[in-house]
Amino acid sequence: MQRLPRRALLIGGLGLGAGALSACSNRDPVTAGPSTIGPVASATPSSGQTVLEKTLSAQRTTIDLGGPKVATWAYGDTVPGPLIRANAGDFLRISVNNQLTAPTSIHWHGIRLRNAADGVPGMTQDPIQAGGNFTYEFTAPDPGTYFFHPHVGVQLDRGLYAPLIIDDPGEPGGYDTEWIVVLDDWVDGTGRTPDEVLAKLIEAGGSAPAASMGGMDHGSARGAQPWGDAGDVTYPYFVLNGKVPATPETFKAKVGQRVRLRIINAASDTIFTVALGGHRMTITHTDGHPVVPHEAAAFYIGMGERYDAVVTLRDGVFPLVAKPFGKTSGGQALGLIRTGAGTAPGADVSPVELRGEVLRASQLQPAESAKLPSKSPDTVEALSLEGSMQPYRWGINGAVFGKNDPLTVRAGQRMRINVVNMTMMTHPLHLHGHTFALPSGLRKDTVLLAPMEQLPIDLDADNAGDWAVHCHNIYHAEAGMMIALKYVS
Repeated sequence: MQRLPRRALLIGGLGLGAGALSACSNRDPVTAGPSTIGPVASATPSSGQTVLEKTLSAQRTTIDLGGPKVATWAYGDTVPGPLIRANAGDFLRISVNNQLTAPTSIHWHGIRLRNAADGVPGMTQDPIQAGGNFTYEFTAPDPGTYFFHPHVGVQLDRGLYAPLIIDDPGEPGGYDTEWIVVLDDWVDGTGRTPDEVLAKLIEAGGSAPAASMGGMDHGSARGAQPWGDAGDVTYPYFVLNGKVPATPETFKAKVGQRVRLRIINAASDTIFTVALGGHRMTITHTDGHPVVPHEAAAFYIGMGERYDAVVTLRDGVFPLVAKPFGKTSGGQALGLIRTGAGTAPGADVSPVELRGEVLRASQLQPAESAKLPSKSPDTVEALSLEGSMQPYRWGINGAVFGKNDPLTVRAGQRMRINVVNMTMMTHPLHLHGHTFALPSGLRKDTVLLAPMEQLPIDLDADNAGDWAVHCHNIYHAEAGMMIALKYVS
């Protein structure tokens, strides 16, 4: 593998709206409905199609994380940013006003949208220059939990992220209330910026602030498998809906209510283990797609992944904990769920649910409505994740993005990508413009690959264009771990 130099790559953040992003709504599905995955819609709204119009301002601001006040970049004055919500099949027209001093863009993470609206500068659009405006227009075809974020440099690790929820009004509700939960690792405005973190990683060859990563050992600080080394950066804070554990967001409900949780990992460098003290959760969706309901005490969620779960609430005050995997500083992310009287647990609470079996995505089975129809692949490509901490270099198929050969496919083909992680770190692999199926048939757009893991993923080439495939660890992507998927004739 050739040396992987620093490049100004194209990636972004994830996220949710600030404060209590909760909603009381019975129109959203928990159980799987007739969610047949069809072709991507055209660039203009059809007659009678609902059009949703929004304006977003990317700007510098100061955010209160529940005590710490940080200078950062955000959509408006909140972190996470404003929720965008629509129905499946709606046409979205989102105008972006860039009030930053740097170019930016927006990627609509997980949405199978037309190529021109995907938000990847140098591939699908020119970046939105400082002081400039850009309007994204696309149909959101599939219901699910999504989010949006920039796709320029390490802007992912600032406050530029927000949730995007696509409802299917034809599916049953089956719950009393809904809470959107966005997890993040936070460094911006704490004496370091993400750009400075990246520069230090490159300058020190990976030995600079790297949480439990230093010599690539696999001691107890990393925790048990499956993920081995799972992050590069030491963060001072981990936040849930933009709040640190000392002053957590509190969600209020009544005893016995059934709650839908939409959980988004907006972090740049952190895998979380999520648990709700005193409860077991039933996983109903991953990356927007329904699964056979699966009960779990805790589950892993990688950068860019989303999980929906339902839970029936007991009486008391309970911690919703997101524990960073393999990191020993910065604490954890925390929210509180209150249904009655009781003393709130401390910021370092460790519910017993974290100590047992933790669910992995590979244990889930797809709902019938989300299965990719059985078919032998028409074309097979190899994708090898490669790199190291010392020197700090990451790439795909032997080179950094821009120097590696694109993966190619023809429209209408069933494509299999044989992915192999040749590193001693875990990587969340994200595919733009499509969903893919794991060997179990589980539909996803982002999947965690453990050290040395091999995984075939299948997709239908039904959305022509040039698309990004990359690690959703922002620092790895910025160092070169990205490749293009190109449609050819």
